[in-house]
Amino acid sequence: MSLESALDQIAADVRFSGVIRVDREGAPAVSRGYGMARRDLGIPNGPDTLFGIASGTKSFTALTVMSLVESGELTLDTTARPLLGNDLPLVDDAVTVHHLLRHRSGIGDYLDEEQVGDLNEYTLAVSPHRLATTEDYLVVLGGQKQKFTPGERFAYSNSGYVVLALLAERATGVVFQDLVMERVCRPAGLTDTAFLRSDELPGRAALGYLDPGLSTNVLHLPVRGSGDGGLSTTAADLAALWRALRAGAIVSTEAVAEMTRAHSDAPEESMQYGAGFWLDVDKDRVLAMGGDPGVGFLSWSQANSGISASVLCNQTSGAWPTAQRLFELLG
Repeated sequence: MSLESALDQIAADVRFSGVIRVDREGAPAVSRGYGMARRDLGIPNGPDTLFGIASGTKSFTALTVMSLVESGELTLDTTARPLLGNDLPLVDDAVTVHHLLRHRSGIGDYLDEEQVGDLNEYTLAVSPHRLATTEDYLVVLGGQKQKFTPGERFAYSNSGYVVLALLAERATGVVFQDLVMERVCRPAGLTDTAFLRSDELPGRAALGYLDPGLSTNVLHLPVRGSGDGGLSTTAADLAALWRALRAGAIVSTEAVAEMTRAHSDAPEESMQYGAGFWLDVDKDRVLAMGGDPGVGFLSWSQANSGISASVLCNQTSGAWPTAQRLFELLG
């Protein structure tokens, strides 16, 4: 069976809506779209469709911060407290950039994923339109108590990556979303990656659908994302990101090695975590992944096989079972 036919079979079996792309040795092997980008208008998903990537954004945040570390505008040992000033007083004085990158800060999480339950039912604590800039997130970040001593253990934290975005903004005086464009997207040659507003989506952007039906996620997510989520991109840009990462075009190869080295075990995901990237060490996979209401995303690179692949999904379910089947297919 051809790769194209195998992908078609997987997509049919899981009723997948989105795009699957596989690259071998830096060249596209296949890129195929399934389902509808706009169910109301009958617009299909295709290789050029823009998709939200939820917490896949954290990989871009980590790369942005590491770029600032390499340029000397931050250090891994920079503590959050001086840059936060009077904001977020419950953040421990000892929390550093390094803790935040590795999800070992212990700060309280405004979006504790262990408590979310059914993603289709998740709603924000404030109206989505109130979260349009990184500074706006202070309203939801505040009041979250420190959970444990910084460095003590791994605990996945959305708040931690918004705090990283705040630190990056305040250290440079540049809006975080612009920093991602400057420090990651331009060096990597990404032309279709951006923090889009959910109320101003361009024609090529897929709407994110709750399961089942025609309801979209527009009332479930911030109107514009920040350090923990909210980027939109294409399968082609993700392939370019992996090529640029491996080539040291975004940050040095030494920094990439540090970011893709296991710093923590994450048994609930049957993986390990580096700094901004998930790791399946046994399979030599480096992964970016995320899920939100109406969004499912996994993208990975395997240096030993020369394979990279991406699964971008515009519905709550479907991305993970599709990726599991792809893991089996690609090895």
